[in-house]
Amino acid sequence: MPLRIVVAPDKFKGSLSSRSAAEAIGRGLGRALPQAKLDLVPVADGGEGTAETIVHTLGGQMVVCDVQGPNGKPVQARYGLLGGAKVAVVELAQASGLELMPAGSNDPLTATTFGTGQLIGAAIDAGAVRIILAIGGSATNDAGAGALSALGAQFLDDQGNRLAPGGAALAKLARIDVTALDRRLSNVSIEIASDVRNPLCGPSGASAVYGPQKGASPHDVRSLDAALARFADVAKVHVGIDVRDVPGAGAAGGVGAGFLALARATLRPGAQLVLEVLDFDQRLAGASLVITGEGRLDKQTLAGKAPYAVAQAAAAHKIPVIALAGSVECSAADLEQASIALALPIVSGPITVEEAVRRGAELLASTAYTLGQAISLFGGVYSGGGA
Repeated sequence: MPLRIVVAPDKFKGSLSSRSAAEAIGRGLGRALPQAKLDLVPVADGGEGTAETIVHTLGGQMVVCDVQGPNGKPVQARYGLLGGAKVAVVELAQASGLELMPAGSNDPLTATTFGTGQLIGAAIDAGAVRIILAIGGSATNDAGAGALSALGAQFLDDQGNRLAPGGAALAKLARIDVTALDRRLSNVSIEIASDVRNPLCGPSGASAVYGPQKGASPHDVRSLDAALARFADVAKVHVGIDVRDVPGAGAAGGVGAGFLALARATLRPGAQLVLEVLDFDQRLAGASLVITGEGRLDKQTLAGKAPYAVAQAAAAHKIPVIALAGSVECSAADLEQASIALALPIVSGPITVEEAVRRGAELLASTAYTLGQAISLFGGVYSGGGA
């Protein structure tokens, strides 16, 4: 019976998508182990590329929409449709992501998630009744108020006027009116894919931890944190749900909080949710080895990112896991605890970061080839299959 290897990497950020990474690993292994059966299953954890990863693997389609970007200007964004349009994968980064903004131009005080709400509305128009909302890479800090506004919610000041876009305006929030909120949401499940456990407010909240990455000054951080606290207070009064201290409510500048409060959403660990959608356990059936990877394997990886989730799923089937990464910054003890048998860096000598990024596919394929040769040399080591 031929050796069966499941190849399940995440993206190598800035260099390779998860799909391209899987294909590079497959090329290297295929040259060294031509008789092996390779099952390429690119994975993700709720960050950029999640929709395309899932759609490519499951054979869905990507749909293009014209929406508002984080600064209110038009952008083209895509979402994924699966299962006869009943399941949609919406990426916040597509419509409201920091990468949409020229370097240094983002204003976290006014950046809005309105376009993300437009994508969700388009998915519902297409017939989706389950929406996986991947929220990594946001430019925003508005508690999802922009997205919820696009879906019909109104955020009003004490004079009954609608608030301006952005997180800072929430400091003036006096009332949330959900009477015009899209009624179809009551029949739609929204699952938020995120590996963030931060609460909405405070020193470990959305503004303090992630605001500076989006361009917030120390003064901005204090203003935004107070505005999100105001949102939590008003939501508790007008919606009856207290989201201030919910782990994960601070994800994507508080999008977690907004959708928990107003859209009956659930928060799910991103990598676990993606593996569930991909039916990863079934993909593992009969496998002898799993190869995963990402750009940098470090403590954050082992806190729940995609390679860690892959390793945990494989461990449940007693299948060994090898990780390939641009850099490996974990100890042997860390790897053992994460059920990763071996981690190999794909860069073996002096090289600039820019060159490593440019040559990512070549370096990854070469390392996979070397790994495949070692497996061939010690034939049978990984040939027993999972339990």
